[in-house]
Amino acid sequence: MKLRVDRDILAEAVTWTARSVPARPPVPVLAGVRVEATGSSLILSSFDYEVSAHCEVAADVEDEGIVLVSGRLLADIAKALPNKPVDLELEGTKVAVTCGAAHFSLAAMAADDYPALPAMPAVAGTIDAHDLARAVAQVSIAASRDETLPLLTSVQMEVEGSSLVLMATDRYRLAMRQMTWSPDSPELSTTALLKARTLSDVAKSLTSSGDVTIALSDSSTGSAGLIGFEAGGRRTTSLLTDGDYPPVRRLFPENTTIHATVGREELIAAVRRVSLVADRATPIHMSFTQGSLALDAGQGDDAQASEQLVAHLDGEDITTAFNPTYLLDGLGALTQPYVTFDFTHASKPAVLTGVDAIGGTEDESFRYLIMPIRFGA
Repeated sequence: MKLRVDRDILAEAVTWTARSVPARPPVPVLAGVRVEATGSSLILSSFDYEVSAHCEVAADVEDEGIVLVSGRLLADIAKALPNKPVDLELEGTKVAVTCGAAHFSLAAMAADDYPALPAMPAVAGTIDAHDLARAVAQVSIAASRDETLPLLTSVQMEVEGSSLVLMATDRYRLAMRQMTWSPDSPELSTTALLKARTLSDVAKSLTSSGDVTIALSDSSTGSAGLIGFEAGGRRTTSLLTDGDYPPVRRLFPENTTIHATVGREELIAAVRRVSLVADRATPIHMSFTQGSLALDAGQGDDAQASEQLVAHLDGEDITTAFNPTYLLDGLGALTQPYVTFDFTHASKPAVLTGVDAIGGTEDESFRYLIMPIRFGA
């Protein structure tokens, strides 16, 4: 194997491919990235039996071949190379990496022992890369980090024709984003459950492309569920989380009687200031009255903080309390200049939605439900 490739192209491709290489691989070959020189392309692949990555870039190939090298090491080297063309050549049991005056020699592993990457499932449809990245970022904040609850560390994807809905919850808050996409079949109706960490990684890494192709395996075959994403010469697959996601959509109230609207940026800044005196177990109290919102945290002999903001209230006065971190996550996921809190009762969950102006129509394409904290807790 012998080839020449642009340094920036190589660094970006290796970094993207090696992201799924496990830090502590169960078998040594899984620490490697499969490097294949064929035709006029350099193909890089990685697989850890759950997530696979495949990237194809242009290269000047002199001798075709396949080799397996340490993925993380190759990525570190590629990023550190000078801005000159990079030569890769297999020399016996070593892979020589030469870039200008820099020269590295990497141990080559047996490529025959590397597991075959799973084939892409059938194409389900396409979606704008930036829309997908923004939606995943909004929803994944609510996914649980507790690995003992694998269902809640995942994002539920619901497809119904041209409607695509993403949902995530950790039992204390729930994020739901509705969007449109272009399905291959207008009658498509399915659900998929994918780890939030994997989905976030994929969405972030494919933002440079116009459209992302989403592929889903047929759940009726009884085989392990698989989802695939492809864009700009990059392809990745992941096993789906097995199990039934809890019916969290019903947590959103059908009717709310109290609506409070406040400037989003002003509220974010105020919550950050007031929460300086609140540890992770201490809530921020929010009292909505006609024309104002009072924030306070801390009690007794501990440090205390309070602040007052202008707010518009439609309905009865209401006082509640939230975890400041969860509240900031929800406010940060919104994009409109104002946020509306919809309440049914102080002890019931509140629903946050974005709005462009006080009295304007709420944008329900993204909704963030947050559980209140009881004052005595």
